[in-house]
Amino acid sequence: MDLTKFKWTREPESCHIGEDRIEVVTRPHTDLWQRTYYHFRNDNAPVWQRETQERFFSFVVKTEFKESHHRFDQCGIVMYLDGENWLKASVEYENDTFQHLGSVVTNLGYSDWATTEIDACVKSMWYRLSRREDDYCIENSLDGVTFHQMRICHIHKGDKKIRFGIYACSPENSSFRAVFSQMQLTECQWKAHEGQKPDDLV
Repeated sequence: MDLTKFKWTREPESCHIGEDRIEVVTRPHTDLWQRTYYHFRNDNAPVWQRETQERFFSFVVKTEFKESHHRFDQCGIVMYLDGENWLKASVEYENDTFQHLGSVVTNLGYSDWATTEIDACVKSMWYRLSRREDDYCIENSLDGVTFHQMRICHIHKGDKKIRFGIYACSPENSSFRAVFSQMQLTECQWKAHEGQKPDDLV
């Protein structure tokens, strides 16, 4: 991928950008979240993204987070449009026993969080974000070959030009090094639905 097309929206504590490897050190008290349940709003996590108007594509990245050690330390894939409209997927450190593999979708200023628990020994994860017009699919993989669906979602303001890329943050008083590599931009791997016909075609 042409990494020169990526730009920071808020920079991390430090970063190193190589030919196909990005190392990011997080700042403490950085996060992305809007309102739901916790009633607070956090919009200060660094995101590194590129713009596109392409309406069908897939973006793949491998994340490594061997140094994550504090509750909610996280790094992953992101599509950040503005403070109230975005999505992200990551592994969030919880404790020495388990972590949360999950995704957050934020539409019009309200976030949700869909998670599953995974073993704390997992220290790398692949993600694939696919776009079909204004609908999106997030998948994860342990080996970069076999991907598993995490969620399908709609982004209300995601129908035109968007930005997508990577992020890393530490919501509490922590900092860690996240590594991103093997980024790919491909034709859309999320195929058109072949089941029930849309209502307007019945």
